Amino acid sequence: MKKNCLLVLVAFTVSSAAMAQLTYKGGADVLGAHNGYGRGCVMCHAPHSGSLGNGKATTSDPENGMYALWGQDLTPLYGRTFDFSGDGAATYAVTLPSAPVSAHDANTIILFCLSCHDGVLTNVGMMQGQTVETLPIVGGTAPTLLAKAAPSGGTPYQNDHPVGQNAIVSCGGTYNWDCTGGGNTTTPITMNGAASSVFLTNNPGSFWNASGNPLATFGSTVNAVTCTTCHNQHSMTVYTNKKGSFATMFFIRGQYTPNANGNSVAQFCRNCHGGESNEMNGVMNVPTI
Repeated sequence: MKKNCLLVLVAFTVSSAAMAQLTYKGGADVLGAHNGYGRGCVMCHAPHSGSLGNGKATTSDPENGMYALWGQDLTPLYGRTFDFSGDGAATYAVTLPSAPVSAHDANTIILFCLSCHDGVLTNVGMMQGQTVETLPIVGGTAPTLLAKAAPSGGTPYQNDHPVGQNAIVSCGGTYNWDCTGGGNTTTPITMNGAASSVFLTNNPGSFWNASGNPLATFGSTVNAVTCTTCHNQHSMTVYTNKKGSFATMFFIRGQYTPNANGNSVAQFCRNCHGGESNEMNGVMNVPTI
């Protein structure tokens, strides 16, 4: 009984700590930093007149606000090519569309996200450039404006996690998950008598069972990563899947509560990186918090 009470207390403390970071004058909101000092949804979406309706003085954007009522100016990013996480060989190159395709198009999602989070080309408006949450364990804050500091000898975005049609999550094979429902499912991999999909659907921090599959489709390419694969832009502190609701941080799409003795960060990464998981190495019962 004492053990159960302790577990409940720990869970409550973690959840309370996450929520405490979002206590603004108007109270806590699941939008967190995307509440934008009370602006909320209209920080990104303009109900009228696109980016002009969001305070931009002028814009030459021909699609101004047409898709998802997007209220940020996209013109600096149209047609741009960025190389993510590469050595200069354009391994993970992404070319943004010359105009939004739809609110659900994978490249358009990247375009939308960078319209606020690009630290070089876009007007960031009310963005402060640093997270409102402090980094657990190490302290300090994380940058929210990407590409501001390119690696030595490299170009902006080469030190950022890859996205786009080349950032493919492999399914099946010796070291990869059985991504049931992921579009590239092959023969399930057996781990200690159980299919590897057991981890993907039962891990409290798993994004695979939120709506089936968070990976993106780029043309004929399936199971690729886009910004919203790892982040839910509408929920900063709580992640919900069929297992329940869990504390999270930084809009991470999974249970994400870093602590000095915890495992939630590694387990989140292992949603895609199966070859480096405990489970693929025969260790099945490591806790996720």
